[in-house]
Amino acid sequence: MALGIVISAPAAAHAAAQTTAVDFHIARQSLPAAMAEFSRQSGVQILFPYDQFKGIITNPVEGRMTPERAVAALISGTGVTASPVGARSIALRLAVRAHAPEFRPIALTTQSAGFDAGAPGAAPAPAPAADPASAITVVGSQIKGAKINEAVPVTVMDLDQIKATGAVSGDDLLRSIPQMGDVSFNSTSGQTSSNFARGDVGSINLRNLGVGSTLVLLNGRRMVAHPGSQADENLAPVITYNSNTIPVAGLQRVEVLRDGAAALYGADAVAGVVNTVTRGNVEGGYVDLQYGGAQGTHLRDLQVSGLLGHNFAEGRGNFSLNFSYVDRTALEARDQDFTASADKRALFAGTGFAGLNSLDLRSTLSNYGDFAAIGRTSAITSNGSAVTSASGTFHIQPTTNSGCKVTLANGVCVDTGTRATSGADRNLRWDGNANNNISVSPAVRRLNLFGTWHYDLNDAITAFGELGYYMARSSSVQDSVFSISSIPMAVPASNYWNPFGATTLPGGAANPNRIAGLNIGAAGLPVTISSIRLTDLGPTYDLVDNSQFRALAGLRGQWHGFDWESALLYSEATVIDKQNGVSATALQNQLALSTPDAYNPFGTSANTQAAVDAIKVVSVRRDRTTLASADFKASRKDLFHLPGGDVGVAFGGEVRRDTQLDDRDARVDGTITWTNTVTGVTQPSDLYGVSPTPDTRGSRVVAATYAEFAIPLISPDMHVPLVRSLDLQAAGRYEHYSDFGSVAKPKFAASWDVVDGLRLRGSWAQGFKAPNLEVMNASIVTRGNTRVDYVRCEADLRAGRITSFANCAQSYVATAQRSGNPNLKPEESTSWSLGAVLEPKFLPPSWGRLTLTVDYWAVKQKGIVGVFGEGNALILDYLLRQQGSSNPNVIRLAPTADDVALYANTGLAAAGQVQYVKDQYVNLQPQDVRGLDISLTWRLRGTRFGDFTLTGNGAHLIRFYRAPSPQIQQLLDARATGLINAGTIITGGGSLLGQDGRPAWKAQGSLTWKLKGITVGGSVQYTGAVWDTSAVDASGNYWRVKAQTTGNLYAQYEFDKGALKGTSIRFGARNITDEKPPLAISAFGYMGALYQGYGRYLYGGIRREF
Repeated sequence: MALGIVISAPAAAHAAAQTTAVDFHIARQSLPAAMAEFSRQSGVQILFPYDQFKGIITNPVEGRMTPERAVAALISGTGVTASPVGARSIALRLAVRAHAPEFRPIALTTQSAGFDAGAPGAAPAPAPAADPASAITVVGSQIKGAKINEAVPVTVMDLDQIKATGAVSGDDLLRSIPQMGDVSFNSTSGQTSSNFARGDVGSINLRNLGVGSTLVLLNGRRMVAHPGSQADENLAPVITYNSNTIPVAGLQRVEVLRDGAAALYGADAVAGVVNTVTRGNVEGGYVDLQYGGAQGTHLRDLQVSGLLGHNFAEGRGNFSLNFSYVDRTALEARDQDFTASADKRALFAGTGFAGLNSLDLRSTLSNYGDFAAIGRTSAITSNGSAVTSASGTFHIQPTTNSGCKVTLANGVCVDTGTRATSGADRNLRWDGNANNNISVSPAVRRLNLFGTWHYDLNDAITAFGELGYYMARSSSVQDSVFSISSIPMAVPASNYWNPFGATTLPGGAANPNRIAGLNIGAAGLPVTISSIRLTDLGPTYDLVDNSQFRALAGLRGQWHGFDWESALLYSEATVIDKQNGVSATALQNQLALSTPDAYNPFGTSANTQAAVDAIKVVSVRRDRTTLASADFKASRKDLFHLPGGDVGVAFGGEVRRDTQLDDRDARVDGTITWTNTVTGVTQPSDLYGVSPTPDTRGSRVVAATYAEFAIPLISPDMHVPLVRSLDLQAAGRYEHYSDFGSVAKPKFAASWDVVDGLRLRGSWAQGFKAPNLEVMNASIVTRGNTRVDYVRCEADLRAGRITSFANCAQSYVATAQRSGNPNLKPEESTSWSLGAVLEPKFLPPSWGRLTLTVDYWAVKQKGIVGVFGEGNALILDYLLRQQGSSNPNVIRLAPTADDVALYANTGLAAAGQVQYVKDQYVNLQPQDVRGLDISLTWRLRGTRFGDFTLTGNGAHLIRFYRAPSPQIQQLLDARATGLINAGTIITGGGSLLGQDGRPAWKAQGSLTWKLKGITVGGSVQYTGAVWDTSAVDASGNYWRVKAQTTGNLYAQYEFDKGALKGTSIRFGARNITDEKPPLAISAFGYMGALYQGYGRYLYGGIRREF
C-alpha cells in the first residue's frame, strides 16, 4: 500500500466552496509543494499519493479562477488526473495504469516556507513534507530553488499591489516604486525637438544612478533598448528601456533586484535589475474593459485588455495570449492653471522668488523679430533719424511700445537694436502654452500583444517560446518653428516686404514698403534674421510611431539532476518621428520674391496661405535598435553536500549582438544642404531652426560566460550558537565586447540567520555599463540650448542695468558641437549592502505573518560618460574674461558696435555673441551614492473578516556626491571666493542630494482586503522635497519644490452566481485627494520627471472571466 497524504488548509478556510473564484499565485514547483500552496490559497483539501508524485513538477498558475480550474492548470501535461471527493476535496491520481497501487491518506497541515523550513526542534510530520524548493528562478540568483535568494534585497510587486496602483502604463507602474529615480524620458520632455525621445516612452532609472544603469528583463531575458536617445544631465546621449512597452495588463509580478548584479546578468546592472514576469499557462481567460480620466482636464483613457489561454495535445502544451489596447487623449496646457501659461510669476506670489524676472519662462523668440542690415558699419537713418543701431541692428515691435522710430503697417514699428524682452518690453515674448495650447502629454494609442507557449516533447524536455508585439502612435501639438542664431537666414533686398529694400520693384513701380528717407542706396540692403518665431505657420504637429517585436524559442529540461535551458531571442524596436517644419531653401526662395506673395517676416501684413504652404515640409527621424542573442544556462541546487547542506551551482553563456541606427531626415543629416544666397555660406542643415545632426549607426557583439555557487556553511542541524544558518553566494561573469575590449566582474553575498526569524544579509559586487553605441560612433553632434551668457550679465550688473543675476535677460540659444569618442571606457562601479530581515515568531499565526526588512547600500561609480557642458563653459569664459583671457572652447563672433556699447565703462573687454561651444564626450569624475531601504509586509489569510495584505516600502537617499572635475572645482572655488557671481548655476559636481530628481525620501504603501467576492485596495505614495536648480533668487538660493503625498483607492466586486457569475466590476481613484504636482520652475510649472501632471484620476471597469 503506497503512502498518501491529505493537504488541507486551516478549518476556517473550508467555508470557501470549490465554485468560488480565487486569486491564485502559485509558482512552477514540485507537485507536493504546489498543492500545499494551492490548499492554503483556496481552502480546498487535496488528497494524493506522495511517493508517486514527489518528482512531478507542476505548471505555474496565476490569476483569478475557480479551484477546479486552478488544479487543472497546475497538473496540465503532467500525467496526473483530478476528481472531486465530496464538496471540499479533490483527489489526484496518475493516469490509469495496470496494478496502480492504492494510497492511504495521512493528514498534513500546510506551513509557510521562509524561516520555518527546517526549524530545529520542530515536531516531526506524520509523513514526508512536500519539497519546499521552488523550481522557479527569482531575480538575484540563476540557481533554481536556491535559498541564497534570501541574501539579496529584492522587491516583488504581486498582482494585488499592481492593481492597487491603478497603473495603465509601465511608466505609471514603475513610478510607484520608491527606489525608482526620476523619469527623464517622459511624455513632457523636449517635445518641440526630435533630438529628444518623444512619444509613448518612459525611462527606467533605479536609485537615480543614471538612465542605462538599470538592466530590464522580460521573463528573465533582456529587452531591446528603445531606439530614441536624448541627452541626460551630463549632456551625453543615453538610451533606455521603454517602460511603456511592458505589458502591464498581463503582468504576474514585478521583481526589482536592488543590488549590483553585473556578475550575474552583465552590462547595465549597475543599480540593479527589473524583471517583469507575464502571466501565462492558463486554460480559459478573461476580458477587461476600463475607462478613466483626470478631473478638470481633457485626459481620458480607454483600455481593453485580456488573457486567453488554451491547452493542446491532451494537456502537454499550452498557448496563452495577453493583450491590451489603450486609447489616451492628450493633456492640454489650457487644462490647468499651472500649465496654462509659461509666465509663472503669478504662481510664485508671496514667496521668496516673487517678482523675479527669471520666472517668466515665455520664450524670447517671438513673432517680433530681430534683424541686422548686412554690410553696415554705421546706423541707418530715415530723414536723419537713426532707425538702426550703429551696427545696423533693429527689431519689430507693436506701435504701443515705446521707442518706435518708424511706424510700419499692421500696427508694428521699427526700433533700434535688439529687443529688450524685459521691463515694459516684456510683451515681446511668446507664450506657446497659451497661444498654441501645446500638449503637456500626447494623445496615445497603444497596442500590446504578448504570447507564451510551451510543449512537453517528452518527460524530460519542454519546448517553450514567446511572441510579443507592441505599437503605439502618439500625437501632440507643439510650439511654432523658431530660428537658431548659429544658422542665420538672410532676407534679400528684393523681398517685397523688406523695409530697407530697393526703391522700385522689378516692374518699375515704387516700392510701397521701403522706409522713406533712408541713407542707403536705391538698390536697398539685405538683412539677416537674427531671431524670430514663425507663428503664422501655426503650431508644430508631432507624430511618433513606436513599435517593438520580440520572438523567443527555446528548450528546457532536466539532465542528471541539472535544470538546463537554452533559447534564441530576436527583438527589434523602431521609432518613426514625423514633424512639420520649414525648409530653409524654400524659405530663402520665398523671401527672395519681389511680389506680395513673398514671405513677410516683418509682421506688416499677414502671409498668404500660398506663401506659408510653399515653405512647409515634414521631417522624419527613423531610429532602430535590434537585439539578437543565443544563451545556455544550467543549474543544480545539490551539486554536492557539505556539512551545512547542498552546494548549488549555476553556469552559462551568452552571445548577443546589439545594433543601433539613428537615421535623421535628409534635411538634417547633410544630404540636403542649404546655401544662403546672400552670403554664399552653405549650411549642413536645411531644416530651419534645427541643428545639423549626422546619421549614426553602430553594432557590437558581446560574448559572455558566468558561474555562480550557493554555498551553505552552517545549517540548523549543526546547532551552532547564534548561527542558525550561514549561506554564501559567489558569482563571476566575463564579457568580451567587439568594440572596446573585455571586462570581468565578481559578486559575493551572504545570508546569516541569527535565530529563527532574524536574518542578516550583505553583498559586495563590481559592475559596469558599456558606453552606448551613439557616444562611441557619433562624429560631430550639434545641439542648441538656451544658456545664460554670464559675462554679459556681469556687464549689465556693473553698468547698473540690473540689480542681480536673477534678473539678467542675457540668455539665448547657444550651440554646442559635441564629438564622439571611440576611446571611451566602460563606466565601472563597486557596490555593497548590509541588511536585516525580521519575521517575528512570537506572533501567533492568527495575527498573520509579518516581515520587516532594512538594507543600507552604497554604490561608487567611475567613468560616467558626459561632457563639460556649454553652460559651464560659458561660466569659465566669464571667469577668465574677468582675468583678461577667455575660454578657447567658446567661439564668439567679432564684437559689434552694439556689443561695444554694452560693455562700455564696465572694465570688461567687449565680447561678441557666442557662435558655438566645442565639447567632447569623456569619462567623468567618480560618483558616490548611498541610501537606506525599508520595507514591511503583513499578510493575514483565512479569517472570518477576510484576507488582509499590508505592504510598505521606503527609500532614503543619504548621500549623492559627484567629485568635481578640476575645471568644475575651479568654478566652485571662484564662486565661493566671490570671483564670479553667486547667481551662476554650476552643474556636474559636488553634493547633488535633494537636487532636482533626487529627493531624500520616497515611500509607498498599500493595503488590500478581500472577503468573498469583495476586494478593496488602497495605496499611498510620498515624494520628498527637492531643490529646483534651474533658477536662483537674488541671494543664489534654489527654489524648494515641496513634498507630495498622494493616495489611490479601488473597490471590486465579483459575482459568483447566476448569469453574472465570473463577472467583476471595479471603481477606483488615483490621487484621490486631488493633489496638484508641486510648483517648479519649468514651462509646465512642475517636474515631469518626478510627478504626474494632473490631479484626481477616476476610473471604472468591468471584467468577464470564462
